[in-house]
Amino acid sequence: PFATDRNPAAMADDTNISDQTEVHDVDMESPMAVEPDPRDIEIAQLREEAASYKDRLLRTAADMENLRKRAEREKAEATLYAATNFARDLLSVADNMSRALAAMSEEAKDAADEATRNLLTGIELTEKELLTVFQRYGIRRVDTVGHKFDPNLHQALFEVPTSEHPPGTVTQEVQSGFAIGERCLRPAMVGVAKAEG
Repeated sequence: PFATDRNPAAMADDTNISDQTEVHDVDMESPMAVEPDPRDIEIAQLREEAASYKDRLLRTAADMENLRKRAEREKAEATLYAATNFARDLLSVADNMSRALAAMSEEAKDAADEATRNLLTGIELTEKELLTVFQRYGIRRVDTVGHKFDPNLHQALFEVPTSEHPPGTVTQEVQSGFAIGERCLRPAMVGVAKAEG
């Protein structure tokens, strides 16, 4: 009964409104249904790939720099310590020269003839030259008398009870010690102070 009472023009307007609503709904949904541009996806992938390659490149460069530094350090150590065995063998030569010079007292040297004095001067100069060559290759005499006992550089042969030096101080050197770089080539043979009592 209500449908017959309605004006046909009003019914046509309702149809138009319905059509318009549907069209409007389609317009609102269409922007959300748009597919992303494949070029944008490809650009994003390429940027991600470039960032990954850049990170790998930086890591490789850092690894190469560390490798170069380690190789330089190992080369320097090899150069420094290459002469270790040869230098250790030459220490006995230095010891014999020191013993030869110590064998004569100052009075005997003063009373010696010119030939003996020249011989002693030659031994002194040879010993000095040998120690200079040692220094050139990083080999040095170990400090002993008056220094604190260091088990890495000194070998204690005996203890000396004394109040003149603090306990643990080297008071006497029996044989010189030598070091090469940071390594002990031969420990010094020493006497070490201990507290009296």
